[in-house]
Amino acid sequence: MSDAAFADDADPFAEPLDPLGDRPAMSERVLNQDEIDSLLGFDLGDDDGSERSGIRAIINSALVSYERLPMLEIVFDRLVRLMTTSLRNFTSDNVEVSLDNISSIRFGDYLNSIPLPAILAVFRAEELDNYGLLTVDSNLIYSIVDVLLGGRRGTAALRIEGRPYTTIERVLVQRMVEVVLADARAAFEPLTPVHFNLDRLETNPRFAAIARPANAAILVKLRIDMEDRGGRIELLLPYATLEPIRKMLLQQFMGEKFGRDNIWEGHLATELWTTETEVRAVLDEQQLPLSQVLDFKVGDTLMLNATPDSEISIRAGTIPLTIGRMGRKGQHIAVRVEAPINVEAATSLTKGKR
Repeated sequence: MSDAAFADDADPFAEPLDPLGDRPAMSERVLNQDEIDSLLGFDLGDDDGSERSGIRAIINSALVSYERLPMLEIVFDRLVRLMTTSLRNFTSDNVEVSLDNISSIRFGDYLNSIPLPAILAVFRAEELDNYGLLTVDSNLIYSIVDVLLGGRRGTAALRIEGRPYTTIERVLVQRMVEVVLADARAAFEPLTPVHFNLDRLETNPRFAAIARPANAAILVKLRIDMEDRGGRIELLLPYATLEPIRKMLLQQFMGEKFGRDNIWEGHLATELWTTETEVRAVLDEQQLPLSQVLDFKVGDTLMLNATPDSEISIRAGTIPLTIGRMGRKGQHIAVRVEAPINVEAATSLTKGKR
């Protein structure tokens, strides 16, 4: 039989044979180009890249998903109220401060998104041992200079591009930044004492690097309006700066004390003051061979290297507290304390008991 006759007699509905064997070949579905682009998040027709999906959205994600810090929102809300009052006193004008939003962002992405020209104030949080960044945009810079130098109302602030900021402009902005940092210290005061000290002013974002580009940070955008003038202030705090007070920031609002329980503090202090501690008066210490100690018998006499005028160590366990002198009071042997109590040793003893 010829090959053509065999082909004519073949069943047209039979599954195709595997070229490497007699088993039917498995059918595989091949993705087309549109499905591949959708999976990877690439869309050639979308140039702005505002909304990405798929794997590309994971790789190029600029926002950082971090846990919510309820107490931090309360601190910044308090900061807005304080800044409204302090900037009114600073400018002698009607100032309105509003909180735009609080978001998480990578530090490198924020530096690339700063609209220039701007002044960047690098400040140090002393108690947190780290840095933060305060950005003042050009609109607010020219507005604050215009207000402080007596500019007339109803006219837009003159904005001259292509030149560096003058010394007068930098000094006036520095004074405003110091006012904002003082308000930030007052806003954190009910939670924890933090002093924000201005370190330097920069106009180039590359010189204001206070963290690695991939590090996460909290970005707070504030809007300042002075009638027909105003601008924006952006406060950036890296998560590394907030890490020492992270547990406090996770608390829910419980009155002005921010979750602090005075009743428990008083109860703990009362219990500590009434705690009994065994105190020993040590006349002398000697080191003897174990064989000599095992030969001790009833009636043996131990000679101590101490005289009636020798100092006596007063101890709590193995911790020396103070020294004293041996004496008698009535029918009792007494020890008179000759030096103040060692506060550090007593504190370590108290921590050990807790």
